[in-house]
Amino acid sequence: MFNNERYMTKGIQQEIPLELQLFLWNCIDTLKEEGQKLDYLQVFELTKERVDDVFFQKIEHRQEVPEYSKSYRLIFNELIEAKIFVIDDGTYSTMMLAEEY
Repeated sequence: MFNNERYMTKGIQQEIPLELQLFLWNCIDTLKEEGQKLDYLQVFELTKERVDDVFFQKIEHRQEVPEYSKSYRLIFNELIEAKIFVIDDGTYSTMMLAEEY
């Protein structure tokens, strides 16, 4: 899984900053390097979070089979609210906004 060509949809290209795209791909790559079994569908839930007077980008990465979930809290210039799917269909991997599915 996820050892093939990588693509993104127009929505990702237009709405998600490059550094955030790279972070999401890296989350998947890290699971592979750790020997985790990957589901064909990786889900990333991006929300804005405020702690005291500091704003964070919260990223929840999850998959269903096998069950996996991990949250990150990062500081980015631009905070995004979005649900992103990364799907491996065996031929290539595609990152897309949930509404583009």
